[in-house]
Amino acid sequence: MSDTKHIVLLVVPGVTILDVAGPADVFSKATDCLATASDQEGSYRVSCVAAYGSRTVRSSCGIPFVCDYTIDTIDFVPDTILVTGRAQGLQFPDAALDWLKSQFPLCRRMGSICAGAFILAECGFLSGRRATTHWVKCEELASLYPDIRVEKDPIFVRDGKVYTSAGVSAGIDLSLALVEEDYGRELALKVARQLVLFMKRPGSQSQFSVSLSNQHVDYQPVQKLLEWLADHYSEPLSVETLAERAQMSPRNFARVFAKETGETPAKFLEKLRVEKARQRLEESRLSSDAIAAQCGLTSADTMRKMFLRHLGITPSEYRERFSSCWGLERELEQV
Repeated sequence: MSDTKHIVLLVVPGVTILDVAGPADVFSKATDCLATASDQEGSYRVSCVAAYGSRTVRSSCGIPFVCDYTIDTIDFVPDTILVTGRAQGLQFPDAALDWLKSQFPLCRRMGSICAGAFILAECGFLSGRRATTHWVKCEELASLYPDIRVEKDPIFVRDGKVYTSAGVSAGIDLSLALVEEDYGRELALKVARQLVLFMKRPGSQSQFSVSLSNQHVDYQPVQKLLEWLADHYSEPLSVETLAERAQMSPRNFARVFAKETGETPAKFLEKLRVEKARQRLEESRLSSDAIAAQCGLTSADTMRKMFLRHLGITPSEYRERFSSCWGLERELEQV
C-alpha cells in the first residue's frame, strides 16, 4: 500500500506489556480501517526494536517479547519512534542513546510512553520543552532535568515534533492522537470504537481525578470538609461558608486548605465542579444548562468557560469525544 508510515516501538527490559501492545493495536487497527476506506489511502507498519543486544525482551510480568529488530539491525528510517517505559534503576545503554540521537533529525516525530520520557530527556530532546510522564515520576523527572517544563496533569503533551505521554493506557490515547493527526478525527474515532474504547481522550485530560489527587490530606478538619464537598459541591459555597464548616476563621482556613491541598478553596471547588460536569456529560443526555445547574456552575456559558480553562475544549466537544451513550448510539447507527 502507498504512503506507509513506519512506526517503531523501542522496547526495553521490564516494559509493561500495554506500553507496547496498546499502541501496536491502535496502528494495526488503523491500517485495517484504511484498507477498507474508499476515500483514504495509507497504512502503518509497526516494528518492535530492542534497545539492547538481544531481540528477546522480558516484560514486567515475565512474558517475553521477540522484537523484529535490534538497534544494530534495523534497516530503515522510521516515520515515528515511540520509546516505551524502562524498568526502575535500569541503565539505558549508550548505544541506544546514540541511535536515538542519530534518528531524531531523520524521523518525523518522536515520543515516549510512561517512563520512556526519561530516555528522551537523557538524549536532550526534552530540553526547554513541555513534557509529561506517569504522575508518580513527574517530580523525579523535573528534579533530574530542571530545564524541562514537566506537566503532571495531562495524559499526553506535544511540543514540536516531540510527544510524551503518561502511564500505561495513556500510550493508547497518544497513538489515537497520532492517527488523528495523520488521517483525521473520523478514522481515530473508528479505531477507538473497533477497540471498544468508548472514549478518545484529548491530551488535556487529567491523569487523575480531583478527589483521588487529594487522598493524601492528613489534617482531619480539611479531610472531613473534602468528604463533605463530594456531596455538596453544587451548593452556593463561599470561603466563609467552608471556613465555618471546618470551624476555622476564613483567613486561617484559606491558608491551611492551600497548604494541605496545594490549591485555594475556590480553585479546588471549581475543578471539582468541572469534574462532576464531565461525568454527567459522559453518562447522560442532559442539556448543558441542566448539567451546569446540577454542578453549581450557574450557567452553560460559565461551564463552557471553565471547560476551556481546565480542559482546553468546550462541553459539547467533550461530550462528542467521551460520551459512552452517544458513542454507542453512533456505533449502532452504522450497524
